[in-house]
Amino acid sequence: MTDNTELVGRLAERVQMLEDRLDIMNLISGYGPAVDSGSAEAVADLWTEDGRYDVDTGAMTGRTEIEAMVHSRNHQSYIHGGCAHLVGPPHIVLDGDTAVATCHSQLVMHDGETGTNRVARITANRWELARVDGRWKVTVRTNRLLDGRAEAREILAAGATGAALSF
Repeated sequence: MTDNTELVGRLAERVQMLEDRLDIMNLISGYGPAVDSGSAEAVADLWTEDGRYDVDTGAMTGRTEIEAMVHSRNHQSYIHGGCAHLVGPPHIVLDGDTAVATCHSQLVMHDGETGTNRVARITANRWELARVDGRWKVTVRTNRLLDGRAEAREILAAGATGAALSF
């Protein structure tokens, strides 16, 4: 027969793990609505103060640079033209107060001339996260375009295990 104290301890660990996964999924799924609405502070608040957003076209470090990306002329043209950042469900590897989540994302753009939408890009995403003051935050997000490049495949391959990236 199982000791009740042991059982309660194991159940508490499982509940914490489930809450962590749900919190991480909510954080990641909140990115699209925040960035597509131009909510720069909400986007930046997903990251730690010194968090890094490494996209194949360049990198941003810190919330100020991430906010500036949302306010940039390029990003504002996406918003006002009609866009959707769609993030697929993440595969999450938890390790105490850190985690790695791996998923795909798509940028869908509206074409005003044809009235249709098209997928502008599809990327492999790695979200490295840490629990900070009881909340999950992004420490590093790395995106690479899925156009045959090795870095995108590496992100996806490392996702199942939470292994480090070599680049």
